[in-house]
Amino acid sequence: MKDIFPLHPHTLTPLHPFSSQKEAEAAALADESRAKAFGITPTNVEEMIRERSRLLPGIMPAFHQFCQNNLKILPEKMFPVLWDLWLPLGMKIAAQHQQLKRPFIQGILGSQGTGKTTTSLVIQLILQQLGYRTLSLSLDDLYKTYSDRLALRQQDPRLIWRGPPGTHDIDLGLNVLEQIRQGKSPVVVPRFDKSAHAGAGDRTDPDVITGVDILIFEGWFVGVRPIDPSLFNFPPPPILTDEDQAFARDMNRQLNNYLPLWEKLDSLILLYPTDYRCSLEWRKQAEQKMIAAGKTGMSDAQIEEFVNYFWRSLHPELFIQPLSQCAALVDLVVEIHPDHTFGRVYQPNR
Repeated sequence: MKDIFPLHPHTLTPLHPFSSQKEAEAAALADESRAKAFGITPTNVEEMIRERSRLLPGIMPAFHQFCQNNLKILPEKMFPVLWDLWLPLGMKIAAQHQQLKRPFIQGILGSQGTGKTTTSLVIQLILQQLGYRTLSLSLDDLYKTYSDRLALRQQDPRLIWRGPPGTHDIDLGLNVLEQIRQGKSPVVVPRFDKSAHAGAGDRTDPDVITGVDILIFEGWFVGVRPIDPSLFNFPPPPILTDEDQAFARDMNRQLNNYLPLWEKLDSLILLYPTDYRCSLEWRKQAEQKMIAAGKTGMSDAQIEEFVNYFWRSLHPELFIQPLSQCAALVDLVVEIHPDHTFGRVYQPNR
C-alpha cells in the first residue's frame, strides 16, 4: 500500500512528484553530495522524508502567497525547489540550532541575482512553521547613514556607490549580532531604505524584535575574507589599470575590518553562480522588468559600469571561487545556473 502524501490545499494534487514514501526516499539518496550536505543517510532517510511531508501542509498557504506576491510565479513551478532544497535546508538549520542551544546565526553569501533574499525569506517561513522565532538581516541594513557616506565619499571619491567594503557601520552590526547571540531581548534591529535621497538610501526606523532563535544574515560579501595581495599583480578584468589595482587592494584591506562580524556566524551558505558573469545579465533583466513596469531603471551601459565597479572592488573569481572549495569557512554550497535554476548542492571537501 502506498503512503499518503500531503495534497495541495487549493488543487488537491500531490505537493511533489513522488507517488510513495519509498520513491521519495530513493530520490533523496540518489544525489550523494546533496544527501551528505543535508545529513541524509540510509538510516535516517525515512524520518527525514516524513518530516518534510509533515511540514508541507503548514507552510503551503504562506508559500503559495509568497510565490504569487513576491516571485510573480505559479507556486506549482516552485514546488520542486521547495521540496528538494528549501525544506531540507530549513531542517538542517533547525538541527544545527538545536545542537548549539543558543540563538543561531546563519550567513548567506550570494552575488546579484543568486536568490539570497528569496532563499532567506522562504527559509524564514519554514523555520517559523517549525516553531522558531526567526529574523532576517541584510548586510544592506548596516549601511552608514546618508550623511556619513557623503563625508566618506569626500574622503575617498572612488566610493561612488554604496556597497563596497567601508560603506557599512561594522560596530552597529557587531552590537546587533552579539545581542542576538547572547539571547538579549528586545533587540533594536537597523533597517535601510534604499529609496531615500533619490535612491542614495538612508537609515530608516529600526525594528524592535522580542526574542530571536535564528538569525539569517545575508549579503553580497557576507563571510568574504581578505586574500593574498599578490593576486592583484595579474588580476582578471575589469581590474585593468594601476588605479583599478589600487582600488582592489584597498577594498581587500577594508575586509579585515569585517572579520569580527564574520566571526559571529555559526554557519555560512554560499549561493554560487556557475558563471559569475551571469550577474551582469541578471541585473539587466531585473532593470528591464522595472522599466517595463513603468519604474525608473538603468540603461545597459549604466548597468555594465555599475557591475564592473563591484567586480573591481571584490572580484568573484578572486574572492568567491576559492570559498566554494573552503570547508573551513563554508558549510554548504548551492550552485546557481544561468537560468536561475539550482544545480549541485554540496559541502566543500572536508
